[in-house]
Amino acid sequence: MALGLTNLAIILVLMSTICDAQLSSSYYDSTCPNALSTIRTVIRRAVSKERRMAASLIRLHFHDCFVQGCDASMLLDDSTTIESEKTARPNVGSVRGYEVIDEAKTEVEKICPVIVSCADIVAVAARDSSFAVGGPSWTVKLGRRDSKTANKNQANSDLPSFSDDLDTLIGRFDKKGLTAKNMVTLSGAHTLGQGQCFTFRDRIYNNASNIDAGFGSTRRRGCPLESSIDNNKKLAALDLVTPNSFDNNYYKNLIQKKGLLTSDQVLFNGGSTDSIVTEYSQNPTTFKSEFAAAMIKMGDIEPLTWSAGIIRRICSAVN
Repeated sequence: MALGLTNLAIILVLMSTICDAQLSSSYYDSTCPNALSTIRTVIRRAVSKERRMAASLIRLHFHDCFVQGCDASMLLDDSTTIESEKTARPNVGSVRGYEVIDEAKTEVEKICPVIVSCADIVAVAARDSSFAVGGPSWTVKLGRRDSKTANKNQANSDLPSFSDDLDTLIGRFDKKGLTAKNMVTLSGAHTLGQGQCFTFRDRIYNNASNIDAGFGSTRRRGCPLESSIDNNKKLAALDLVTPNSFDNNYYKNLIQKKGLLTSDQVLFNGGSTDSIVTEYSQNPTTFKSEFAAAMIKMGDIEPLTWSAGIIRRICSAVN
């Protein structure tokens, strides 16, 4: 029996290795050589039109990978058989950029029908978005297939929340095979993002010791205490200093107690990740390099390959 279990373990390791090997940066070189340039054109146009879209597309990739792996399940709409992840609590009214991915898919389908997966387009779009606003570029592994299902329950349970404490955040990332350092690194994308008033209202009105008084006062002017549909949707940049540039000011803000979200400031609050925040605040080159590496690692979360998935003709439905 022990020998049988050993053989089974070896087989599982080999299967995992084979799965990883199926992802390759050259995956479409022969079947759709203009795929990446076509996607890049769409992304550049979208980010040029709205700078904030870069952050949205990076976040879309993150939210996709954290639920069932990087399989484009995030893009599926409700149907008779699918309960969409788009309506999960962490996503509804928050995650954006679906139309940009749809446009990229439409353009790619024109030149290479049913060849390039939506999951790969999402991964490439995140990379191109980063580079378009001064962030790092990286080599995207390709060859993912699209899922036939979504998992709203997992989206509700596994995606980070704006109110998470440090231990909860570390646990969520560990569950996906990512380290605490990966978590701090990937959070740096918040330098481009915006938060809705309801996500940071408690932080700016509770007179906590870990928020700069002037920063809190400034943020209160744009986020009324009274909760209402309109008030709750009011936006504020997560990085007040350089909200349109991919840089390391996000970490400098945390050291100054100017993190907008609770889940931001806990990264520098006397805990185990303080030293990482300090390192990135002092060395933007290190941050950008390690951000690229962390994005590659995140893109490896449970990809579907070969017959495990499909190539959708449109990203919002199984077809």
